[in-house]
Amino acid sequence: MRVLVTGMGGELGTRVAQLLEERSEVDEIVGVDFVPPRRRLRRSEFRRIDPRERGKLADFVAEVAPDAVAHFGVYEPGSRLDPRLAAVYSHRCTIAALGAAARTGRLRAVALRSGLEVYGRGRGRPGVPDEDAPVAPSSPYGRTCLDVEALATDLGRRHEIPVAALRMAPVAGSHVPSPLGRVLRLPLVPVPALADPAFQLLHQEDAARGMVEALLRGFDGPLNLVGPGAASVWQAVRLGGRVPMPVLGPGWRLARRAAELAGAPVPPHLMELLTKGRTGDGSRAVEALGLVGMRPTQDVCAELFEWATVTPLRNPSPLAVVADGGRR
Repeated sequence: MRVLVTGMGGELGTRVAQLLEERSEVDEIVGVDFVPPRRRLRRSEFRRIDPRERGKLADFVAEVAPDAVAHFGVYEPGSRLDPRLAAVYSHRCTIAALGAAARTGRLRAVALRSGLEVYGRGRGRPGVPDEDAPVAPSSPYGRTCLDVEALATDLGRRHEIPVAALRMAPVAGSHVPSPLGRVLRLPLVPVPALADPAFQLLHQEDAARGMVEALLRGFDGPLNLVGPGAASVWQAVRLGGRVPMPVLGPGWRLARRAAELAGAPVPPHLMELLTKGRTGDGSRAVEALGLVGMRPTQDVCAELFEWATVTPLRNPSPLAVVADGGRR
């Protein structure tokens, strides 16, 4: 089996490539992204292509002619790209990569990243949706995820290819560029003054394992991929020893601006999570993909705050030996 990994330069795409390298049924792994992987890969190949270069990307995928595609070219706003670019990259990467792969006639399976954001939040929407719940996204990222799902599903039906849409809870961990993680690690964290909504997280390792299993098992259809249990916004802030800053109504505009200036932008889908929560029923994915031992949401929250602090080194004394020249 020859597998194409789009978005290989991200933490999740790189980890998926590493897991695929361990599988004997996978002969070749080829990846593409606008930035290179930051971890060592033993037998994967990588090509650096900006998704906006649709012709170049399509030609490369046609040359690879993959049997399966792990599609991580769905970019969360505020993670590695700003919201506008994230939507453009996601749309163009999906059309170019999946379309070219299907036209080769070799494609047998697709698994793609989506999100719980496709269900939306608000009146009339279930608090803990399963895969049979209606999809009604209420944020730009949710609409992007649903658009990617629709494009891939339509392609799958026309070419009789199974397409697994993994509707992931917010992915977090010690090395994932997570918008939620950045906000929760602020010294002063904005929280809703009159509510304490619950949310679930997905550890980066479980997200990667889920993608690999869905792809190699040829699962067809949507699956909610979430960590067991849940946490509330106030809970998460206290767990990290941060100071909660209650916000009400128009105050959120100032709070979002302050967070952005502190290096933690709050795109609309994250604002939705902070004020209304985000959970999903993930039991179907556990059974279908055999995902045992998934990390609970509370544990993932704890990991967000366990980054080692940086201790500056003191200036060497005049008598210290400098390693590069033996000077004193």
